[in-house]
Amino acid sequence: MNLKAYKMDGLGNDFVIFDNRKRMTQLNKNEIIKIADRNFIGCDQIIFINKSNEYDAELDFYNSDGGRSSACGNGTRCTAYFISKEKKTKEIIFKTQSGVLKSNILGNNIVETNIGIPKFGWKEIPLSKEIDNTNLAITILDQDGIGLTGGYALSVGNPHLIFFINKLENYDLLKIGPDLEKHSMFPKKCNVTLAEIESKKSIKVKVWERGVGITKACGTAACATGVAAYKKKMTQNIVDIQFELGAITVSIDKNNSVNMKGKVSEIKEIDINI
Repeated sequence: MNLKAYKMDGLGNDFVIFDNRKRMTQLNKNEIIKIADRNFIGCDQIIFINKSNEYDAELDFYNSDGGRSSACGNGTRCTAYFISKEKKTKEIIFKTQSGVLKSNILGNNIVETNIGIPKFGWKEIPLSKEIDNTNLAITILDQDGIGLTGGYALSVGNPHLIFFINKLENYDLLKIGPDLEKHSMFPKKCNVTLAEIESKKSIKVKVWERGVGITKACGTAACATGVAAYKKKMTQNIVDIQFELGAITVSIDKNNSVNMKGKVSEIKEIDINI
């Protein structure tokens, strides 16, 4: 089976994109896993662009483990850039499983996407029981075995768990991430972020993404971290979330609506034989 696809990334968070408006591609779970495998094509997520009568398109996201994801911030930004090239317009509106998302193309490959208002209720995140979402009382250990208890949970289209720590290098996310992703407090699993506050305007992070693993960047994790830090009065309402290959700027308006802004790659056409 020969497939036509596209490759894009947002700060290294990479995607294989299939445009089902022009040529229908249907993949089963094993085929998604194979395409996402770094020994084959390799990507964090696979995105399907589908026709929409109301919006520019409908998007479906799948993680590299073959499971569906309701939201993908960087994937939305990349696909908005993709569609804007075709339609020659600066505003793109998508329907996704987590809601309707509006993006603006700002020039120099910078795309800003509004992801809406975060959810903090235990049933909305969701959590397995009613608890203070700002402190789940989960303990993580640093590399010296010293414990830190906390964990801030919220949803920005998918569930996130954030720990604010002193130094990122003191924690092994490869060891911590898998257990926290599947923690009993999260019935639908969660994305895990370790966040180090650098200033009122900057946070350095590492992210373990649900269904993916450690990723170079994650748009919804950036948004969730920016919101949690602002709610805890650690940062301002506009903050740069620093990843390995650059920053995503998260801004929170007076209505608690969240925007994320950052760079996306150019579009690369690829052929996949599977």
